[in-house]
This record gives sequence, structure tokens and C-alpha cells, in this order.
Amino acid sequence: MSGGSYHYLYCHVSGLEKQRDDIERMARRLEASGYYGPARATRNVLVLLDGAELAAQALEDVWAAVEWADSGDSGEDQVAAAAGKFSPWPPPAPGDTDRER
Repeated sequence: MSGGSYHYLYCHVSGLEKQRDDIERMARRLEASGYYGPARATRNVLVLLDGAELAAQALEDVWAAVEWADSGDSGEDQVAAAAGKFSPWPPPAPGDTDRER
């Protein structure tokens, strides 16, 4: 079977932005009504979306390699190569030597 083992997950790493405008409008509405705690938490959702987006983008090549391998379009050597080039988000802190495989 060609493709689709993970519903082309690697193709959707930018899909988190679809409701960014709605979330921003919600935060403004809450602020305008004086609900500052919920407004701040709503804005935190935007910060978390940014982080999730960066993390997913960092994994895009790895996810593509796994999907192709599990779909029979390539082999484990492509997964190993992509995993070997993987650079995590956020990047490791200076002096952090605990790098996972």
C-alpha cells in the first residue's frame, strides 16, 4: 500500500493555525469585558500553538520517513537517516548532553 499509514501526518504540520484569528478575537473580547484571567489563558493558547507548530515542523522529515516506510514506499534506512538529522524544538539548552535517540 502506498502512503497514508498515518493519514499523511507530515503534510499537516501547519494545520494548527486555522483558528488563530478566532482565538485572538476571543482574547480581545474577554479583555474588553474585564475577564483578564481567562483572556490571559486564551492568549497562552496562542503561545502553546506556536510551540506546537515549531515542534511539529521539526518532526516533519521524521514523520514523512516513518509514514513512507510503514506504507512500503521506502525502508527503515530512510527513517534512521531522518532521525539522525532530527534537531528538536526547542533546541537543547547549552551544556545539555542528555540527547535522546
